[in-house]
Amino acid sequence: MVLRRLFTRWMFPAAFVLPLWLFVGWIAFSGGSAWALLWVFIAVPSVFLTQLVLALLTRARASVRTLGVMSGKDVALFGAWHLVIVALGLFDGRAFVPLLLLSVAGALGLFWWTLTALWREARDGTVAVLRTTDGTGYIPPTREQPRSRPRIDGEVIVVPEGRRDV
Repeated sequence: MVLRRLFTRWMFPAAFVLPLWLFVGWIAFSGGSAWALLWVFIAVPSVFLTQLVLALLTRARASVRTLGVMSGKDVALFGAWHLVIVALGLFDGRAFVPLLLLSVAGALGLFWWTLTALWREARDGTVAVLRTTDGTGYIPPTREQPRSRPRIDGEVIVVPEGRRDV
């Protein structure tokens, strides 16, 4: 649960950190050529916008908004994609093209995954179950229930409580 909560908080900073890592990686690991610099100028805004859109789509789901945590599948898929982007920033000459293709395929797959998860929750009317301190499930009421009045049929007899001295 802690890892999922931390990863949910990491989603928006990742939109800034991952593109910055690609630029720093180009400098530090001598990506060197002008073609690599051109690639960096294309990749940095692409990773920024993709991560931002995916983070917004993930946060739009009712379960993530209510509980404040992503699902385990979300964490695994985003974690794998982020690792590919970090590996891409190392600018290894032999693995660069496969990692680039894997990162593009990962971005498209994540986009599809977040849209289908958002659609599934919206279609099914999924409401996240909140947990109380003892671990039992609690779903808050959507509106206040009207109080029911006792139904009285026929004659009413009123009996006073106090004693009357006669």
